Amino acid sequence: MLTDTLPKSTKPGVLYDYAAILQILPHRYPFLYIDQVLSMDLEAEVPTIVAQKNVSFNEPFFQGHFPGEPVMPGVIQIETMAQAGAILAGLRYETECAGKRPAFMGVDACRFRRPVRPGDTLDVRVSLDKMRRGILFFTGEIRCGDQVVCNATFSATMI
Repeated sequence: MLTDTLPKSTKPGVLYDYAAILQILPHRYPFLYIDQVLSMDLEAEVPTIVAQKNVSFNEPFFQGHFPGEPVMPGVIQIETMAQAGAILAGLRYETECAGKRPAFMGVDACRFRRPVRPGDTLDVRVSLDKMRRGILFFTGEIRCGDQVVCNATFSATMI
């Protein structure tokens, strides 16, 4: 299993860091939005992951969104949840996903609760609600501290 060969983080409270994430996801800078995986439960009836994104002022999207008032775009927040979901699905359904890459399909019931700004640390919680006919259905939530920043349901497939 891939989970047996992934390098575990040596940082307290971190399951996988950047090195392991690069082995799981095809995304690379500047479009990789997961910095570390804090926890994961692949065997639960509803598998879950908690990942983290440290938002830096140096993120390329802050150059134009918005000058003097930087705010992380909502679509990037959704993509961050989708990348956490891709890690979860890739490890939970390792055999079914082998040799495939994630493809985002849709988003429903998305709400943005507060702006995300440089310096924020985002906890990204995603559950894999079901897989039906090759389509993965997720519920995601992003928190900054104790505040919900964004939540959504979304779907993806592996191609």
